[in-house]
Amino acid sequence: MDSSKPTLGIYGIQDRVNSSYPQYVHDHNLAFMRNGKVEHYLQLERYSGVKRDNKLHEHLPLLIKEAGWVESDFDAVFVDNVVGRAFISNCGQIRFETPISKRLTKTWEDSRLWWFNREIDGYVLNHELAHVFSCIPFYGEFKENSLLIHFDGGASLSNFSAWMYRMGKIIPVEHHWELKHLTALYNANALTFGIIGANIEQQNSVPGKLMGYAALGNYNEDIEFWLRQNNWFTDIWGKRSVFFERAKVDFQVDLKSFDQHNAFLQDVVATIQEVFMRETLMKIDDVNTLSNCSNLYYTGGCALNIQTNSALVESKLFDNIYIPPCTDDSGLSLGAAAFGEWMKGNRFPTHSPFLNNWQIESSNFDFTPNDVAQVAQLLAQGKIIGVSNGFGEAGPRALGNRSIIALPTKALSKKVSVDIKQREWYRPVAPIMLEKNTKYFTGLDSINLLSKFMLIDFDILPEKQAEIPGVVHANGTSRIQTLFSRTENPFMFDLLTLLDTNYNVKALINTSFNIQGKPIAHTQNDALNYAKQMELDTVVFNGHIINF
Repeated sequence: MDSSKPTLGIYGIQDRVNSSYPQYVHDHNLAFMRNGKVEHYLQLERYSGVKRDNKLHEHLPLLIKEAGWVESDFDAVFVDNVVGRAFISNCGQIRFETPISKRLTKTWEDSRLWWFNREIDGYVLNHELAHVFSCIPFYGEFKENSLLIHFDGGASLSNFSAWMYRMGKIIPVEHHWELKHLTALYNANALTFGIIGANIEQQNSVPGKLMGYAALGNYNEDIEFWLRQNNWFTDIWGKRSVFFERAKVDFQVDLKSFDQHNAFLQDVVATIQEVFMRETLMKIDDVNTLSNCSNLYYTGGCALNIQTNSALVESKLFDNIYIPPCTDDSGLSLGAAAFGEWMKGNRFPTHSPFLNNWQIESSNFDFTPNDVAQVAQLLAQGKIIGVSNGFGEAGPRALGNRSIIALPTKALSKKVSVDIKQREWYRPVAPIMLEKNTKYFTGLDSINLLSKFMLIDFDILPEKQAEIPGVVHANGTSRIQTLFSRTENPFMFDLLTLLDTNYNVKALINTSFNIQGKPIAHTQNDALNYAKQMELDTVVFNGHIINF
């Protein structure tokens, strides 16, 4: 196999239903790698402006022509999905087909690929392995004696899969749907949808909302037993009265509606979150009892459950835990491309999360100390600023390049989250800060590197909470993004350093630069249009303040 031949990873399997919103398939994306390095990456939603866009079959021919890849020589790796293993573009110029398999393989499979006017080398990689291999661009090749786990709502033949990496080989351990009942609580449960106030069109946003809401309540053993007895009220679609009646009989709670301020409902969701966390950790512990691995690579949409990630870290089950910033389906093309490069024996540099570079010429930009000083002064005055620097982040989280930033006060937190972004009242906003300040607010001697990607939360010292009240959640925790070095984000590092030194500001609100129902801003035009609609005070574009 030619190691110099680049690899194009594509996740674009068409949904089962041609609706205006994703149902079974979401977050289409593509990635192009050469010699282990990501050269191009695109989450389709950033290009189309459609949140969680799953219509790559409509866009791919034009994207390929824009990139100049019509005649290029590369290996194409498509990622499958539980709904199927075929891709046909609207115009028919790109056609990918592979046989259905009832066996989850540990490698890619040969496929037939018609590419404009020719056939080229095509492969399919199962959804499970594509998730697992999405770790490699950010952490390098798997460490020896590692457990590789994917956990999501549904992949190709499972929603949970485990593999071992030993002596340079991938060894299957298990795959199944045994944990489907856990993921269904977050993406297909009538009770949780009712409490959150979501309809089927909003199913992909329910998990994040549930996690935020769960912090308001407390786990209750009696509620857990009751929920299990009633099959988690999974099927009360259109029959909410069933839940209300049983709550009144069994707990003497008189509910007329799903009032999110009700303490009983808060405890119900907190109990669901606790069950998910406990059973996930038990399963991972059980798998590792047999495999006895030192390291864990953990991916899939469930790896966005921050409380569970934090509990995994605290459990000390593994020496190291690695989760990529695009652990959901938005990273599947990166995993597919990385798998192809791994098969060719290529080495992998460690990439930053800033990989969304379609239609953006360069990630390099110059700024001066005066530029940083101007932004710091505006922030100190209570201004709300949108940031659009370099390439965008891979995955669902803004990590400083496509962020809205402000002082971490309660007033500004409410204004940014509820008034400007129109998010629910109970959802927290996260902070960004330097490593020394993460230590300051938590009292910890060392900070886990997963906080680089905002993938764990921290208990904030009670005596420090008043210093950053806008980014401390109801349970006293905060989902901190930590900057460990200037190389990770020079502009944000310099800004946080100046704010700390000159203004005694040790953190900033950091939330994604998007408006309700829209993807994160990608281009300068996106940033300016969003800023105008949200009435932000100003925008920083490539280190410079832009007036609009």
